[in-house]
Amino acid sequence: MNAFGLFLASIFSLLNLTQLAAVHEALFSFEDVNEATVLFAGDMMFDRSVRTAGERNGEDFLLSCVSGALADADLTVANLEGPITDNPSRSVGSAIGSPDNFIFTFPRSTAPLLKKHHIDLVSLGNNHILNFGYSGVRTTQEALQDAGVGYFGDPIGDTVTLRTVNGILFAFIAYNEFAPGGWRAAASSTALQIREAKFAGFVPIVFPHWGVEYEPLASEYQRTLAHQFVDAGAVAVIGAHPHVVQDHETYNGAPIYYSLGNFVFDQYFTEAVRNGIFVKITFNTTGATKVEEIPIVLNRDRTVCPAMVDKVI
Repeated sequence: MNAFGLFLASIFSLLNLTQLAAVHEALFSFEDVNEATVLFAGDMMFDRSVRTAGERNGEDFLLSCVSGALADADLTVANLEGPITDNPSRSVGSAIGSPDNFIFTFPRSTAPLLKKHHIDLVSLGNNHILNFGYSGVRTTQEALQDAGVGYFGDPIGDTVTLRTVNGILFAFIAYNEFAPGGWRAAASSTALQIREAKFAGFVPIVFPHWGVEYEPLASEYQRTLAHQFVDAGAVAVIGAHPHVVQDHETYNGAPIYYSLGNFVFDQYFTEAVRNGIFVKITFNTTGATKVEEIPIVLNRDRTVCPAMVDKVI
């Protein structure tokens, strides 16, 4: 980090949200750039056969095919579906459907792999982040910090991450249906975080982990919560967890994608679990101005590649 960056960091650490917004406005009001692109990706799981494929072929093998697409945005965000720890894998070699088959831990090398392939920020608000307890969350935080990858939604601090991109200050907020306190408390906390960020002049984006696995249509519960989040001030709601792409809509100008489907995962039993999407959204200081869908395909060799055609909405 250069001297100016260190200066900003020292200031930001002393300020609350409202004060920080005022400093941001003073520092960046001179800039001509007023749009930023954020690419959102779905569930990433680096254990089981994905882990063994990375060990056999080199971890770059997993993401190289899609790395260019991930780089083609000002910021890239995805869901990290489990902790980074030094524990041996319990899921590698386990029987399909057995309890150990759903206990994930990713190697330390996962964090620099994400950074190398242009994934800037990950959500930890999901149903696998506590697979190795709170100690696993802490080692995940440490590994990500060491690699320069940001995170939000961890169950220890319920973090909201603030990122300035092209002069626009974003607040990335997680909603985790599986949070230890229950989904109602998590929803109330998320709505409060949105309102606080909006009041302070930030652009709030919500990344929920929710819904029914393998169901292509969002539930009424998801729709109700998404609308509540937008009513509270969110400019986009981009979801994960069901392992398939779900439907999407625009509500009061805010794009809502209920599930992006799988990104890095070893599920191939239907076309729906093998085909996910990236969503690239262009934002200005008031909300979304353009939405692009980028279809992706999960290959049986554990690589991920863009599909043939991008779709601009």
